[in-house]
Amino acid sequence: MQENAKKKDRSCWPGLDEEKIKVAYKFNDGYIDFLTQVKTEREVTEQICRLAGDKGFKAIEHIDSIKAGDKILITSKGKVAALAVIGSQPLEEGFNLVVSHIDSPRLDLKARPAYEADGMALLKTHYYGGIKKYQWPAMPLALHGVVVKKDGRVIKVVIGESADDPVFTISDLLPHLAKDQMEKKMSEAINAESLNALVGSRPQSDCDNDPIKTHIMKLLQEQYDIEEDDLTSAELQLVPAYSAREVGLDRSMVGAYGQDDRVCAYSSLMAVLEVEQPIRTALCLFVDKEEIGSCGNTGLQSLLIENIVAEIMHKAGNDNYYSLRQALALSSALSADVNAAVDPNYPEVFEKMNCSFLAHGVVITKYTGSRGKSSSNDANPEFVARIRRLFDEAGVVWQVGELGKVDIGGGGTVAQYIAHYGMEVVDCGVALLGMHSPFEVASKLDVYMAYLGYKAFMQKF
Repeated sequence: MQENAKKKDRSCWPGLDEEKIKVAYKFNDGYIDFLTQVKTEREVTEQICRLAGDKGFKAIEHIDSIKAGDKILITSKGKVAALAVIGSQPLEEGFNLVVSHIDSPRLDLKARPAYEADGMALLKTHYYGGIKKYQWPAMPLALHGVVVKKDGRVIKVVIGESADDPVFTISDLLPHLAKDQMEKKMSEAINAESLNALVGSRPQSDCDNDPIKTHIMKLLQEQYDIEEDDLTSAELQLVPAYSAREVGLDRSMVGAYGQDDRVCAYSSLMAVLEVEQPIRTALCLFVDKEEIGSCGNTGLQSLLIENIVAEIMHKAGNDNYYSLRQALALSSALSADVNAAVDPNYPEVFEKMNCSFLAHGVVITKYTGSRGKSSSNDANPEFVARIRRLFDEAGVVWQVGELGKVDIGGGGTVAQYIAHYGMEVVDCGVALLGMHSPFEVASKLDVYMAYLGYKAFMQKF
């Protein structure tokens, strides 16, 4: 504990010379571009496929057999991606897995979203993941997603990101009339059914029934070939309509929407793209639905990991089910997810001896959960010790962390679902300020240390 406390008390800065700091800053230039370009799990998956293709990864459906050194891409349902670099060691002896999630809290459009009221057309939403509802009104919002027509055609939608695009917004109540609202608890001040986005106010001249909504539907038809009924088979998300930015006069931080958990997704992606000829197979997995409990067929409560590994082993010529179970049980994993950085504006919720700090390195989180470690993996100390040694040998600055004071709250990650297979796993990611807010903040040095840590784990562990 004394050694970890010393590490936690030392930030990244003294251990890095000016040249290394420049390298870390340069690494974050690509990260800022990534956050600006991709704001949904589908968009992240598409970007992963593009970058992996540029680095020689081949889609597994185009591969008949595999050998050591091969680089493989696997995708599922447009919202999951896996990159594997095949090692010289047999797959049955396990692999090194880094897994992050690429979904983020947001506002989803309902299946029948459009309506008209009081001279305006609006879109009904249903929030996704843990949000503070009061943070979402009175800001510009962009609409991202897909609409699937009855004939199977997929129409991609991105409205609100270009300088000449319109944006959407959710109006808030003016303070002059908000006496009752402001006396409510913060969790009750904004009702979920009031998170309706303003989409238009101009009526259709030749229409008497809902003329403003009718005009909006006409524009969707003309500009995007989308009819109102098509919205029932759509996946449309309202997200903040602004770019990722450098934060601070020293430009030492990154501020953006969706850094939980795309900060770990990007840093692990950059790491696996550089892995070459590992001894144990390196597998980097990007999954969906973590923010709502890892459910569904794109979340890790499904057989997703098992199916991916089974497909790789099949291509390697091994269809033995026992070998698959053995490979999973003998594997090692980093659950690449974020932790909460101590916020100087709210010190009362943190126990500073054991919580993580901005710019103090990548965070090793032995356990998550809430109260009495409920729904936590709680990593084995033997495995944590090996990760410590690996990071120290690789020059990775790291710290320990937990999610606030014991009885204040808590949270979970995908670690428990990975541990289900018997493999060793610990949470390891970047500390954030304002987690789950529309503008989260990370340290550039922590982002870079996560990349170095994930690379060392997949290449050398």
